[in-house]
Amino acid sequence: MLAVPGAWAQSFVDNTDPPFWWTDMPVEGVQLMIHGEDLKKYDIEVDHPGVTVEKVEHGDSPHYAFVYLNVAESVAPGILELKWLHPDHPQRAAETTTFELRARSPRKAEGYSGSDAICLITPDRFSNGNPDNDAVSGLTEAPNRSDDHGRHGGDLAGIRNHLEYLSGMGFTAVWLNPLLENNQPQWSYHGYATTDYYRVDPRFGTNAEYQQLADAAQQNGLKLIMDMIMNHCGSEHPWMDDLPTKDWINNSGTFSPTTHRRTTLRDPYATASDLKRFSDGWFVKEMPDLNQRQPLLADYLIQNTIWWVEYLGLSGIRMDTYPYSDADFMTRWTCNLRAAYPHLNICGEEWSLNPAVLAYWQEGQDNPDGYTSCLPGLLDFPLHHAFMQSMNADETWQSNWVNLYEMLGNDFLYPDPFNHIVFPDNHDMSRVHTQLGDDALKTRLAVAFFATTRGIPQFYYGTEILMSNAGDDSHGNIRSDFPGGWAGDTTNGFTGEGLSPEALDFQDFTRRLLHWRQTSSAVHNGTLTHYVPEGEAYVYFRQDSASTVMVVLNQSDSTEVLSLSRFDEVLNGRRTFLDVLDDTRPAVDQNQLHVPASTAWILEIR
Repeated sequence: MLAVPGAWAQSFVDNTDPPFWWTDMPVEGVQLMIHGEDLKKYDIEVDHPGVTVEKVEHGDSPHYAFVYLNVAESVAPGILELKWLHPDHPQRAAETTTFELRARSPRKAEGYSGSDAICLITPDRFSNGNPDNDAVSGLTEAPNRSDDHGRHGGDLAGIRNHLEYLSGMGFTAVWLNPLLENNQPQWSYHGYATTDYYRVDPRFGTNAEYQQLADAAQQNGLKLIMDMIMNHCGSEHPWMDDLPTKDWINNSGTFSPTTHRRTTLRDPYATASDLKRFSDGWFVKEMPDLNQRQPLLADYLIQNTIWWVEYLGLSGIRMDTYPYSDADFMTRWTCNLRAAYPHLNICGEEWSLNPAVLAYWQEGQDNPDGYTSCLPGLLDFPLHHAFMQSMNADETWQSNWVNLYEMLGNDFLYPDPFNHIVFPDNHDMSRVHTQLGDDALKTRLAVAFFATTRGIPQFYYGTEILMSNAGDDSHGNIRSDFPGGWAGDTTNGFTGEGLSPEALDFQDFTRRLLHWRQTSSAVHNGTLTHYVPEGEAYVYFRQDSASTVMVVLNQSDSTEVLSLSRFDEVLNGRRTFLDVLDDTRPAVDQNQLHVPASTAWILEIR
């Protein structure tokens, strides 16, 4: 366990989680997970106005005490003392532990919504703002930028240095892949094998720097979304050497792989053993699977999330591997968070191509088995897959766009499809430019679609400059360095220096699109109406009481001719259009629009 400097007055306690708490919180109490020498033999009391010990629990290890404090609303910020009472001398405190209650920040965050465009960043690969923290004593993996799977040195300082670039591109929110400590011997850069739930990995910076980034992001008009993992920890987490309870880790702490068969959870014919293999199995040996049915662990994980929401003033959370955790725990986690922070939006990762599988988890879904959830939205993998099919697979009947059209038609399965995050790619798949054959015109169609369809668009860093993973689809290559983020880079995506004319043009296109999107209430909150695709064009409308937007996507290598009469259910005879990206007015010829080859038109109806 890692000690918190200055937090402990006694010799036999070496760590507590959380390191501090706040007064006037939206939850009643706090669980202190204290680790030290033979804590099981002590009683604990607190003599502080408005603070009482609600209960103390111990697991199987004698080295942990789970102290539940009740903190009244009237308590003032300050330092309280926990007294450890020796069993042989119950009237005399053996030692004391100090614990700080801080005043809550006046920071007010808004949740992300359809009005936002999210930039997803892998911190290690974005920008190295502080080379001095690339290697840190006590952390096992050193930097190696020549290794695709090694640590490259990107950090919080690098992200903060380029917040103006992100807001200048038109993004309104940033989702950062995990930043917490991953003291693993290799592949630690990605952040998904946590070894300390309350500590930023020092190779990224400090907790204070994370908080400073959150404040600076808000000042630049950027909301902050934190990537979290409830399903598993890292194999080098100190827990693995001293489990608080025997059932803290699934499968008795022994590696047993998950089946990854997500449909098992709601399969009416599934066996109990298959359900257990999916839910309790480990992703990989380096990621022990946490047992959220263990009540002390469940409390710990929920409270940890609340701590980070409060500490950073988060707008949202992206929850990794959502269905792999215990389903009842995830209901409790989402419902508790939403009750404490009603503004907070949450997106769950359910990597299934079946919309019925996603719909099961969303808030408001009427499931046959009675399962309920408070999860607002999910990552829309089915829509991503359908779009790529429409772009890459030849359709022998009617139109290539049918896969996409029919997938959107499945939205009746969702209680709220408009709260899903939609995306052309992310950190776990080939970059969109590579998926589309490094064809800038096709990539333009993708960015235009995901920026204007229903849902909340997310774009991976570098998409705006046509970053590609040509050669292989390994995660290290997909998560390559943003050019210009390191001293000595000859190409700089932030300034445009050294970028190809094609990349510069695409960057300008993306910037104009996202800035326009900020002004379009029809895209933020409006309805979606689409027409059965004919030929190589797909036409849909976003509209609200203030405006109507017509989107035309032509993936053909020739001009597509559209008869406008077909769309009069929405157009109502209107024939004046403004192309929002170049401020031109496409000509209407004999009630027809001639859409150039490989073109995305976003037209405001005048």
